[in-house]
Amino acid sequence: MPDIKTRDKAAGTIKTLDRAKAGTRRIKNASVHSKEAAEKSVDTPESSPEEYASSKVSSGVEHGKDTAIRQFDKQGRKSIDRTRQNVQKAKDNIQKTKDNFSKAKDSFQKSKENLGKAKDGVQKLKRERAVQNIRTKAQNTKNSIRTAQKSSQTIKQSAKSAGKQTIKTAQRSTVKTAKSGIKTAERGTKITIKTSKQAAKAAKESAKASAKIAKKSAQAAKAAAKASAQAAKSAAKATAAAVKALIAGIKALIAAIAAGGWVAVVIIIVIVLIAAILASVFGIFFSGEDSGTGMTMQTAVSEINSDYEAKIQKIKDDNKHDELEMKGGRAVWKEVLAVYTVKVNINGDESMEVATMDDDKKKILKDIFWDMNSISHKTETKKVTVTEEKDDGHGNIVVKKKKVKKKYLYITITHKTTTEMADKYKFTDEQRKYLKELLSDKYSSLWSSVLYGVSYSSDDGIVKVALEQVGNVGGQPYWSWYGFSSRVDWCACFVSWCANECGYITDGIIPKYALCSDGSDWFKSHGQWLKGGETPSAGMIIFFDYPDDGLDGSPDHTAIVEKVEGGRVYTVEGNYNDKVETSSYQISYPYILGYGVPNY
Repeated sequence: MPDIKTRDKAAGTIKTLDRAKAGTRRIKNASVHSKEAAEKSVDTPESSPEEYASSKVSSGVEHGKDTAIRQFDKQGRKSIDRTRQNVQKAKDNIQKTKDNFSKAKDSFQKSKENLGKAKDGVQKLKRERAVQNIRTKAQNTKNSIRTAQKSSQTIKQSAKSAGKQTIKTAQRSTVKTAKSGIKTAERGTKITIKTSKQAAKAAKESAKASAKIAKKSAQAAKAAAKASAQAAKSAAKATAAAVKALIAGIKALIAAIAAGGWVAVVIIIVIVLIAAILASVFGIFFSGEDSGTGMTMQTAVSEINSDYEAKIQKIKDDNKHDELEMKGGRAVWKEVLAVYTVKVNINGDESMEVATMDDDKKKILKDIFWDMNSISHKTETKKVTVTEEKDDGHGNIVVKKKKVKKKYLYITITHKTTTEMADKYKFTDEQRKYLKELLSDKYSSLWSSVLYGVSYSSDDGIVKVALEQVGNVGGQPYWSWYGFSSRVDWCACFVSWCANECGYITDGIIPKYALCSDGSDWFKSHGQWLKGGETPSAGMIIFFDYPDDGLDGSPDHTAIVEKVEGGRVYTVEGNYNDKVETSSYQISYPYILGYGVPNY
């Protein structure tokens, strides 16, 4: 029989094997759990930032699965613990950054409160001093009246009882007393004035001290905000580096998922990245929303547009005329805002975020707009030949020509290009690089959202953009955007420009065309064509075939359908008498060739 020592060894060996088996089962369970989590991350639709981030690493999960399992065998729970610690450190770092932002915000608020208190204190002292002066003067006047009344009564009484001698004595006594009272009053007045001056001086010193403290608080808050912004940038860079490291080390990601920390990491990363975007030039694409000031980029632009129209109308009203000729056009708003964004956001220590709009930023935007656009005018009186038709009374039309004097008003609108504005403001190479980037066509839909409130693939987006252009003359912004160096028939260029502003060309919703026939052919080839005589809807592209060139089935003119009401189709048209104008036609109008139907 085996001795006792041998049995004990055998029992110990069995226990060791049991523990090993249990450990193996735990590792397998962890591996299965990790695999399931990874598979879920692959299959889940990318409808949120977390799912998007998960999908980015899911393609590498399968490749690293076996390696991760082998690493789990070696490291066990230590790897999970370390990952949890790393995630916690990341959370702590982000929390510190958030705390710094909060402290900076509190400092700014306290500075504002201190300034407010200082102003209130000065105003209160002024009011109290004024009231006290009025009360003192009123009291002195009242006392003087009482003294005079008493003196008069004393004189009368003395006259009755003691005669003239008493009167003289009373007069001397009264005069002496009055003089003494005057001197005392003067001394009191001087003391009061001196005291008031001292109080005013003290109030002034107090106000200076309060203002100095408020200024220091503001400087400290500004420094704290700057430090917080720097910390946020550093945190963003650190987070980006951490993400790369996590992607490179698949085993750590699996461990994080197993520990339940992945979602938190993604949320933190997204928050930091959004903060970084808002603070950059790309924050302009968030300026269409009210941040609490009651003002958005759209309201600011609308106000400046009203000022622009009012200036033109004033020129018309102040200069009586028979004929009006306008030429040129203002810069498109996307270019104005791009210059504004770069000038305000990349400006050294004076840089400001552009995601919000307030009165100060609106003033800067107005100044830039009028630096970029100018309106000039002149008048001229000319003799011109006019034709008159009259009935001679016998049913015959008599045509007569005569010369008359007419007064012409010429209004010219010119604008600078973004390159000219960059030169004017002495932009650096970095500023010019961002200016070019912001004007890239890939951001067209974002600009439309900011300027017109147009959501992605909205059928009324192109209508809103087109209506904003009504009144522009000559078509230069549209044909030059297309690539022409001089004027061409620009109705199709106008439609294409409006489509591009909404991002519809990049997305293949509307073609870029300068020839009307190219536009109609594109819609027909895509099966997106509605024949003339049928009822269109807003956002469709209308094509006309006029008899001047023969009704050959090829379009001569194109425009944008604004709306359809009462059996009429309303349009916004470029190159309508060389202007952007609105018009309307019966749906049955014979020269409507048909409609392109964009797939919004």
